[in-house]
Amino acid sequence: MTADTTNVRVYTVNGAAAGSSSSLPDWLVRKRAATGKGKKRIVKEHLEGTIELIQGFEFPEASNRVKTTRDGHHVIATGTYKPQMRVWDLDQLSLKFERHSDAENVDFVILSDDWTKTVHLQNDRTIELHTQGGFHYRTRIPRFGRSMAYHFPSCDTYISASGNEIYRLNLDQGRFLNPLVLEEGDDGDILGVNVIDINPVHHLLAFGVDGNGTAQFWDPRSRTCVGTLRLPRERLMSVSSASYNLSVTAIASRADGLSYAVGTSTGHTLLYDIRAAKPFATKDQGYGLPVKNVTWIEGGSRMAGDGMVLSADKKVVKIWDRNDPASNFASITPATDLNDIHHVPGSGVLMSANEGIQMCTYFIPQLGPAPRWASFLENITEEMEDQTTRSVYEDYKFVERNELKTLGLDHLIGTPALKPYMHGYFLSLKLYDTARIIANPFAYEEHREKLVRDKLEKEAETRIRAKKEPGVKVNKALAEKVLREEEKAKLRAEKKSKHKASAADSMEVDSGSSARPNILSDPRFAKVFEDPAFAIDETSREYALLNPSSVAQSSIPRGKTAVEEEEEESDKQSSDGLGSDDESEGEASDVSSDSSAEGELTSFDPRSKPGQRNFRAEEAYAREKAENRNAWTSKKKINMVPIRPQSGGSSQNFDDKAATFGQRRAPPPAKRSGTARKSRVDEDAPMEISWVPSSSSTHDTRDDGDGKSGGRSGKDKTRRKGVETFGAGLERGIEENADVADSERQGRTQRRKGIRSGSKNVFRRMDG
Repeated sequence: MTADTTNVRVYTVNGAAAGSSSSLPDWLVRKRAATGKGKKRIVKEHLEGTIELIQGFEFPEASNRVKTTRDGHHVIATGTYKPQMRVWDLDQLSLKFERHSDAENVDFVILSDDWTKTVHLQNDRTIELHTQGGFHYRTRIPRFGRSMAYHFPSCDTYISASGNEIYRLNLDQGRFLNPLVLEEGDDGDILGVNVIDINPVHHLLAFGVDGNGTAQFWDPRSRTCVGTLRLPRERLMSVSSASYNLSVTAIASRADGLSYAVGTSTGHTLLYDIRAAKPFATKDQGYGLPVKNVTWIEGGSRMAGDGMVLSADKKVVKIWDRNDPASNFASITPATDLNDIHHVPGSGVLMSANEGIQMCTYFIPQLGPAPRWASFLENITEEMEDQTTRSVYEDYKFVERNELKTLGLDHLIGTPALKPYMHGYFLSLKLYDTARIIANPFAYEEHREKLVRDKLEKEAETRIRAKKEPGVKVNKALAEKVLREEEKAKLRAEKKSKHKASAADSMEVDSGSSARPNILSDPRFAKVFEDPAFAIDETSREYALLNPSSVAQSSIPRGKTAVEEEEEESDKQSSDGLGSDDESEGEASDVSSDSSAEGELTSFDPRSKPGQRNFRAEEAYAREKAENRNAWTSKKKINMVPIRPQSGGSSQNFDDKAATFGQRRAPPPAKRSGTARKSRVDEDAPMEISWVPSSSSTHDTRDDGDGKSGGRSGKDKTRRKGVETFGAGLERGIEENADVADSERQGRTQRRKGIRSGSKNVFRRMDG
């Protein structure tokens, strides 16, 4: 469909319009036909919205002339290559037959109402007569012919050629008659006669002369010139082209017998009344090319108007009103150069012969109805009018220069196959698909594999799998932690709601817990779980500082931040200058623990070494525990020694407040006498045994059961002070000097003097 500014829609029902790429280029069609096997026809792919009204409405190379028979059932066209004539049956909308000739056709005339009798003018000066059975007769003319017309009342065939003679071939007598010799006069030499027209009303002959800018009218009865029409040279030719010859290239007479349309070599169409020497309307095609056809379009009550004129050169076809030539009713620009155009009488269908392989057929609903053999066009066009108008470049593909070079089509730059646009070109969609297949023969296999892969992935999504939070691509551990906390909050809310007395309180708790937002549902934090830039690095130093418990369980080594690395370097540099002072201070001090453990104050750092033991804190805790125990035992004066039950227990043990729990539990002695009985009772008696490590004295006292205390062995005298022994040879504590004060034993409580301050940037003297 071709859009027009006047809202007149022109539908291309055969071939391709200038603004569409619904057909392949001619060179590609020829290549496909050459590589085909035998006469196998090539099945063409058609895009959506295209119509092929007549099947096979084309020629191998180009078409020259096209006409319809008077009965309206057949179309006859001539073309090349090879030179041939083709006939299409419009009732079947398909090709009826094709007939070849020895030379290319220039013009032809249909003698009968159907396709059976035709006369052809060839470019080798021969005239061929064809009948239903085929070629009938051939004759020759002295000069190369240009046009042909048939006069039915006299059976004369008029043939124009180069020169001033019109040859007459009488088909009734079967011989040539005396030719008509045109008068040259004062207008100049006659180079030839381009066109012949016979008026259907009074049979006046009109000859378009080449060279002197005139048209001569002859009476076939007297075979004399009855008038000469001289074109307004000053109006038609510019100053620069005044030296060129002005010629009449097309003539068409109207059915009223009074009006003539004359086309010139300058691209103008002039409308004349036979009774006046001046034109009453002039139309300029705009290209300055010779007019090839002029036609009066009229007839029928459904036609667009009385007296529409069609004028065409090889670039454009214009339809306009004879009373208003300045405005166009419709304009058609074919995709290829136009050779001939024919209007189907009483309809809105136009057929064109052009330099392309495909012949074009146009349907204009506003110009006239569809013919009887294509009545379905009315319904099709009505449906298409309801749809959205197609854009000009809908059937084109935009490609850049690099992609064009990849496809191997860079040699088409500068040809009509490519339309430059911005930084690339518009290429026919069919040509693009064909070139892509040639450049990548495995494109179909790759496309098929992609479809299979997509189908398998789609089926895999339907399988049973663990529930995953949608939209969580990164920080899955954080998302799981948030979900766990949310589930715990819901459980707590449910437990709390069970203890509520009223149902309203329960509803309030549920609503409050369910309405509480989290970062998963908050759109402000959506990128935290989608964008990899927000991924949490669990190996970073900052993560270890914020999550020490999780880092302690992990075995992954942690690094240090840039700030801590700078501080560590500054510490190393400052320690080089301050080492001597620290040594002197350590020598002066009598406390070996402080001087030797100077660097141990900062040796324990759970941030840099997670999971390590703080030995300094353990030693301080042990000392404090021992001091507390010594202070408590010295104050109460209690000997914590193992107690055994006395052999001679009596009831006094139960009354003695100083007796232990074991002594009170001892049963009274047996009344029977006898050594064996007494020993058996002592062995069965319960006892209390307590083991308490000693930390204050050099030896422990022990109660043997008789109230006497005995000394320990000499080995106990050499016990180190401050060292606790327990179990089988286990010790705890460190050896300290006896003369160390309690304050010094607990650790240093003041800053060192003469060292760098805590800011690590300022050195100042600390007194105190």
